[in-house]
Amino acid sequence: MKKQLLFLFIIISICKNSSAQNQLRSIEELTKDTSGWGILKSEVNAANNKCEILPAKVEQAKQALQQTQVTTHSIMGALIYFTGGILIDNGWIRLLGSGSDKLSRSLPGWNKGKTFKEYGESPGYLFIGDDAIGGFFAINGGTLGTDLGNIYYLAPETLKWQSLNMGYYDFFQFCLNGDLNTFYKKYRWKNWEKDISKLNGDKVYNFYPYLWSAEGQDMKKIFRNIVSIEEQYNFNIEAMKKIK
Repeated sequence: MKKQLLFLFIIISICKNSSAQNQLRSIEELTKDTSGWGILKSEVNAANNKCEILPAKVEQAKQALQQTQVTTHSIMGALIYFTGGILIDNGWIRLLGSGSDKLSRSLPGWNKGKTFKEYGESPGYLFIGDDAIGGFFAINGGTLGTDLGNIYYLAPETLKWQSLNMGYYDFFQFCLNGDLNTFYKKYRWKNWEKDISKLNGDKVYNFYPYLWSAEGQDMKKIFRNIVSIEEQYNFNIEAMKKIK
């Protein structure tokens, strides 16, 4: 119950509409309680799945946290402020932080122009991570379903939003300790670990035939090509309009 209440507070903080930058909470207020960082570190250290915490750049981290308006008492806030992001399973999953050399996108920067126009606006959903095969994870701000605060997955094999029936903290735990081989069992190819470990966090694999097509169900017959995640995102959005 405490985790649910805390997460509801995070959602309210993210979705709070504020028309002017000076109405946003200061970095001092947002970092008054940094207990989320200690929890994050201990859980990453005990994780079953391979995790890499990317270093944060101080000024960039301050800016990202203030733009997101989440406190460092939460796991999300701690991840944004104290890390440049986290790479899971050799980088197969990327949890967005404040940006780093291996993953230049910050959480608020990646969302700007996609889920909101200006910082302080209320997003209907907020991207919090993605994966190497062009799937996107987002927290529901109200437009994805009635389960406010739950994490949804925009699956590349369907191009439809699917609720994972878990909040941010439980999703974080899933990334660290969940059975990712089962979750992605149809889409991992031979030697994927080696290939993914060399992939920059701003790049993804594009597949042809497309994973959502009838021809794209057999990974042994699919061609893989590396593209920027921005290109893949734009492609997915346009393709979603056509297959509705």
